[in-house]
Amino acid sequence: MSDALQYDRRTILLHWLSAGLIVLMWLIAQGIDFFPREMRFWPRSVHSLVGLILLGVYVSRVVWKLTGARRLPAAEDGVLGAAAIGVHHVLYLMIAVTLALGITLEAIRADNLFGLGSLPSIAPNNRALTRTVNFYHEWAANGMLILAGLHGCAALLHHVVKKDGVLRRMLLG
Repeated sequence: MSDALQYDRRTILLHWLSAGLIVLMWLIAQGIDFFPREMRFWPRSVHSLVGLILLGVYVSRVVWKLTGARRLPAAEDGVLGAAAIGVHHVLYLMIAVTLALGITLEAIRADNLFGLGSLPSIAPNNRALTRTVNFYHEWAANGMLILAGLHGCAALLHHVVKKDGVLRRMLLG
């Protein structure tokens, strides 16, 4: 495939790194309740650390997209092309919302990170607020994963059915 028809290396790496970190965080979150209550700070700490890494990757990705990323023509024209652009924008928004809710949840809960201590809580002992923010954080994360899954299915549809090279635009090599 011609370089002109493929995203630049940094865009591809940031895309797949984001996807991998998001899936890893979701899997960790699904397993937290399997730990005894007094040991849950370990998976929560890892989840929070990966979240901070994702925040850095997300900011890098947005800055790169705005300043230096290769622009490719739309893979589809008309309504499908507009839908693809809309899905990408919603995915970026959902990542930002999920990260913001996670940071807010951490600021409220003030979890003990890796047994080393915690920052002060912005709302100590406010269990109702913790439950509410956690509820929206989970919904945003699940919604983001569903939308990302549909995005992946669309890429596979292009690859397997249409055979138009759209998926190869986001692959290295």
